[in-house]
Amino acid sequence: MVTQAVQKKVSVTPAYRALVLFDIDGTLLRRAGPHHRAALVHAVRRVTGLTTTTEGIPLQGMLDPDILNVMMRTAGLKRATIRAAMPEILGVAERYYRRVCPGLTDKHCPGVVPLLERLTRRGILLGLVTGNLTRIGWRKLERAGLHGYFRFGAFGEMAAHRAGLAKLAIREARRRGWIAPEAAVSLVGDAPQDIQAARANRIRAISVRTGITPVEELEILRPDLLLRDLRDLRLHMVEKRDPCGLIG
Repeated sequence: MVTQAVQKKVSVTPAYRALVLFDIDGTLLRRAGPHHRAALVHAVRRVTGLTTTTEGIPLQGMLDPDILNVMMRTAGLKRATIRAAMPEILGVAERYYRRVCPGLTDKHCPGVVPLLERLTRRGILLGLVTGNLTRIGWRKLERAGLHGYFRFGAFGEMAAHRAGLAKLAIREARRRGWIAPEAAVSLVGDAPQDIQAARANRIRAISVRTGITPVEELEILRPDLLLRDLRDLRLHMVEKRDPCGLIG
């Protein structure tokens, strides 16, 4: 369940006309610097004494705990040791990132702020589905000046895969009465895993070409919409459950 700790505290709980879930890296922000990777490396070294690296790991679309697991397995740690150390490693990584994260207001993907403004004015609920750890994800948005647009999120340590994160976010929005059961739900992301997560939850898959995934890899998975970037996203694409027969 999406916990109280990851929800942005607000005084009212209005009903929204639709829900749009966003990935962070490659979708809202890009080229945010090496600080996130450095936090993972630092945390492993601090807790286990091992020097590890993210080099050679296909990071895009992965959840932070999965990245850490690969780092430590590559360094020779056994699964049982990794499981025991993981909770402490996650906490260390989050605290380190909060200290070192630079300003990110110049790292927005094209069209981010105008789109978030339009969606908010239209009464559409905005949430996050990201592989980032909770405090890393929120810190990025704080430093990018985007935190205030998002009411809640599902983060990398909350489920075993991205589809599970999307499921948690949708369930929470419905449980709290923020959206009606029949409301349109969309997932916007730049990686194949975002498309797969949307498909697994039978929601609209909207892909943007602002990440590092070759467009051909996105096309093969046939998202409902494949956009150049967020400047091409229109309100009608997310307001209705099945605009123009997009979902079949």
